[in-house]
Amino acid sequence: MALLARGTAAIGFLALLQTPALAQVSVPALDAAAELPRFVVDPFWPKPLPNDWTLGQVAGVHVDSNDHIWIVHRPGSLSERELGASQDPPLSKCCFAAPPVLEFDLSGNVLRAWGGPGDGYDRPRSEHGIHVAEGFVWLAGNGEGDNQILKFTTDGEFVMQIGAADANAGSNDTQNLGRPADLVVDAAARELYVADGYGNRRVVVFDADTGEYKRHWGAYGNRPEDDPMPPYDPANAPSDQFASPVHCVRVSSDGLVYVCDRANNRYQVFETDGTFVSEFFFERDTLLSGAVSDLVLSNDAAQSHVFMVDGTNNELRIIDRTSGVTQARLGRPGRSAGQFHVVHDIAIDSQGNLYTTEVNTGQRTQKFRRLDQ
Repeated sequence: MALLARGTAAIGFLALLQTPALAQVSVPALDAAAELPRFVVDPFWPKPLPNDWTLGQVAGVHVDSNDHIWIVHRPGSLSERELGASQDPPLSKCCFAAPPVLEFDLSGNVLRAWGGPGDGYDRPRSEHGIHVAEGFVWLAGNGEGDNQILKFTTDGEFVMQIGAADANAGSNDTQNLGRPADLVVDAAARELYVADGYGNRRVVVFDADTGEYKRHWGAYGNRPEDDPMPPYDPANAPSDQFASPVHCVRVSSDGLVYVCDRANNRYQVFETDGTFVSEFFFERDTLLSGAVSDLVLSNDAAQSHVFMVDGTNNELRIIDRTSGVTQARLGRPGRSAGQFHVVHDIAIDSQGNLYTTEVNTGQRTQKFRRLDQ
């Protein structure tokens, strides 16, 4: 079974399931697509979890500087039937909910797992984003009243909380978050950027060491507003406000901030002070929950590609970073290896391999191995 990228611009981009009976297939490439990366899904990654653990909705993924892959999932999304062994009396031989945070090596072995209730912090009611930097793990939650972000050591020791559960004064609150979706650390500047989020409509920046508020902005770099917004309509002019949720934030190596405005089918690019630079639209007729769920930049020196996942159309796109043009697509709706059911988050390792996560009833993480590295 081979999975080919869809669309004429995607010729030369190939993903296939690697089985003993299937040889690798070569696809003639157009000159314009000759340099596009190619991937194969690894259906055996990760390895089976220990301790009869199972995953709920996998909301976030990040690769740290050691090429360890971290995910955060939602144990609370698992059904009684999925957790049969943990019922009293047990309903079946398996399973138990894995701890919310898991760390894997490149081969898919679990290295560490932790998380859940603890002293001194407000646990997320619905786990969402994860970011690992300089020996610390940052977590966000998008549940009702999840107006905080958390900082832990990689062993799961609580370090700091920014904001408080059930406390949010809106998109211009400098103390609390509004159901934050994603976060990233700019290590050189020692700043934490937060896509905030499911309740608020902004990017907000904190000091990564102290948690002190520094600045925030909305769409086009404007002051965000919380007035009711009409539903997205592709026939209308682009919204001057972010929609809910503001779903991702990334910082490029040349100091640009990329923000996923999911329901408005776009991402916007800013300087680190919030100055608007550009925006790009994708699948503009997409309704429901939008077409721009998450993105990550390629790891070549120029970061020439954007890898984007779309949880409504359930595909992975390769985008030229400069022009914003979609050059290739991978995947389609489904639950087989290489397909997606509500794909949600994406990360990249130093070898150029991609990792995706799925929520709703997808409940998994997948690895797409780069072939041309």
